[in-house]
Amino acid sequence: MKKLLLASAATAVLAGAAYAEDISIGVILGFTGPIESLTPNMAAGAELAMAEVNAAGGILDGSNVVSVRADSTCIDSAAAQAAAERLITADGVAGIMGADCSGVTTSILSNVALPNGMVMISPSATSPALSLVEDNGLFFRTAPSDARQGVVMSEVLMDRGINEVAVTYTNNDYGLGLADSFAAAFAEMGGTVTLVAAHEDGRADYSAEVGALASAGGAALVVAGYVDQGGSGIIQAALDSGAFDTFVFPDGMVSQALVDNFGDQIDGSFGQHPGTDSDGAALFQGMAAEAGFDGTSPFAAESYDAAALMMMAMAAAGSSNPGDYAGHIMDIANAPGEVIQPGELARALEIIAAGGDVDYEGATAVELIGPGESAGNYREIEIQGGEIVTARYR
Repeated sequence: MKKLLLASAATAVLAGAAYAEDISIGVILGFTGPIESLTPNMAAGAELAMAEVNAAGGILDGSNVVSVRADSTCIDSAAAQAAAERLITADGVAGIMGADCSGVTTSILSNVALPNGMVMISPSATSPALSLVEDNGLFFRTAPSDARQGVVMSEVLMDRGINEVAVTYTNNDYGLGLADSFAAAFAEMGGTVTLVAAHEDGRADYSAEVGALASAGGAALVVAGYVDQGGSGIIQAALDSGAFDTFVFPDGMVSQALVDNFGDQIDGSFGQHPGTDSDGAALFQGMAAEAGFDGTSPFAAESYDAAALMMMAMAAAGSSNPGDYAGHIMDIANAPGEVIQPGELARALEIIAAGGDVDYEGATAVELIGPGESAGNYREIEIQGGEIVTARYR
């Protein structure tokens, strides 16, 4: 892939003015904030897809695709809206890959994308509420809703013989939506949630929150938080007090930072994040390794797929105008058509140019359902010897 990128750059220099005008795609993620350890790999995933398309000659009569990054902060809606406005008004993007966290994604969608008729494809906003938000057909997500994650997490616990847990969640749209969906699914399967309690990010001491959770009891503590913020604070307080030694980690907690922080102190803990063991996943991970980033990191593959879907929809529409290509995204993502895997975007563009259909499976076995969201596959992980390992896929 590195050689491919160099070749693409050299071709661009030689061609000069022969290239059509660049097409900019915004990449808006929380490069600062509570998931900042995840977003570099997410951005790299999206930009890998762009580089692949550029190496194939670009789209729409030779236009190169250019990434324009912006910081959502994950949690500050005002800052996220301002960043998205700049992407549209100053940078002239033709689409937005993002945002990441559910609250800022909802804010950008409602207050910026809709008024400007801008397409958004989020790789990681998972709140169930986003399935119901008015989007005028402009919003899609390659990560599944937490309505699905709540069921999967319940199944993971039951399969491990744990039927009583306490739950703490970060006090925002993501945390509340996940906690609610999990508690309902777990109860339906016969489990008991002893306490569901919010925690605020940015606090220096979480001993009071952990004390309340410990008093309620449970064989494990579900931490529906952010690894670079309050989620890790909760774990540290629980370890310091001996309140819990087994933790359950949803997607916002699973990253290298988790084991960097706690090592083998959390051995035996487990969790899940969107992921698949498909052929496409293996291909993407190999491409990511060659490009110098971690393709197994949560939402990196979903970011590659989000960018790829957007560019192929533009090609199918023959236009980078969001109003023209938005209606092609569901068609590109689903059958019928020739199956497209990571590394095959050039072939996809050839098929589309010839008037054929593609069924983009990509790095996450993409299938978009209902209101333009992923049907959902999950990687179940556990902590062994201070490392994150794969237990199975669901």
